Amino acid sequence: MSAQQSIASDQVSSKRSGIYRPLRVLPLIELAVLAIMLVAPLALNGRPELITLITNIVILSLLAISFDLCWGFSGIMTFGQALFFGVPGYVTALVGRDLGVSQIWLTLPLAMIVGLLFAFIVALFLLLGRRPTPIFIALGTLTGSYAAERLVSGWQYVGAGNGLSAIKLLQIGSYEFVEGTEFYSLACIALLVVYLGARALVRSQLGLVLAGMRQNEERLDFFGYRIQVFKVLVFSLGGMISGLAGALYSYHQGFIGPGNMGPGLSTEAVIYCLLGGAGTLIGPVIGTAVIEVLTYVLADIASIRQFWPVFLGLLLLGTILFQPSGILGMAVSTRERIGSYGLRRKGVRQQD
Repeated sequence: MSAQQSIASDQVSSKRSGIYRPLRVLPLIELAVLAIMLVAPLALNGRPELITLITNIVILSLLAISFDLCWGFSGIMTFGQALFFGVPGYVTALVGRDLGVSQIWLTLPLAMIVGLLFAFIVALFLLLGRRPTPIFIALGTLTGSYAAERLVSGWQYVGAGNGLSAIKLLQIGSYEFVEGTEFYSLACIALLVVYLGARALVRSQLGLVLAGMRQNEERLDFFGYRIQVFKVLVFSLGGMISGLAGALYSYHQGFIGPGNMGPGLSTEAVIYCLLGGAGTLIGPVIGTAVIEVLTYVLADIASIRQFWPVFLGLLLLGTILFQPSGILGMAVSTRERIGSYGLRRKGVRQQD
């Protein structure tokens, strides 16, 4: 039987059984983004500053995805995600400076472990053993991020307000990754692995628990699920992804500073996610690209540069008020974004 005959047979079978299979838009968007990532370095060849820009976008997309796992899929509003980005970044920089170690097989796993453990410790204080409100978690993580930024700013061992620069280059054996297509390829591989892992997670049985936790935490608790344990788990996983992003960022930029763990970057992670579309995984990647490209284009305009943080704040406010589902909300239905399980039959009304 040919492929056309097989498809026609499936369509006839679906019509006879009354099964409705809606068109899924998210996979198409994911494929489009993947195609752009593959073509971008070829199209921008000869423009090193733009290769640096798209590498930054890929790395910061990891941070945005870590926030999406916490908020978009689990309902944990954290305004301190940069805390788990900056601390591992500092650790990898110090390991390179003081120990002379920058091998990829050691430093990247180390950064992920640091991010995981640090997020776990924060989660123990904020989440475990209590029923915190979203405002309590948001303010708690925001306070931690601000306190860490102030602490590092006055600590001479880590460069104080100047941060750490001239970071040892990331290595595989004797090969060193420098800015350019090679580092972009490495960042893309890291993003692809994290994205596929997160996608598998949210579509698993654990993902169903997270969805239930986000939609109706009280009902899930009534069924005997230990909600706070699941929150600690996903919060820690988010910290691990942020740690990977922080290490890649420090190696790529050759610098890590107090601002990389402060409320400013934490707020940007929120904007990346909400602008692109929370609870979609690919939405934060798109949101990161939009914000970073706008920042790059408008950075040379002095009259706008000083008001850029205000513009970002207004953008966040406008997104929440007028398009809470983000950019992808204009193309992706609520049912597809949240998820539906089983097959739908024509004529059977289901609420979104």
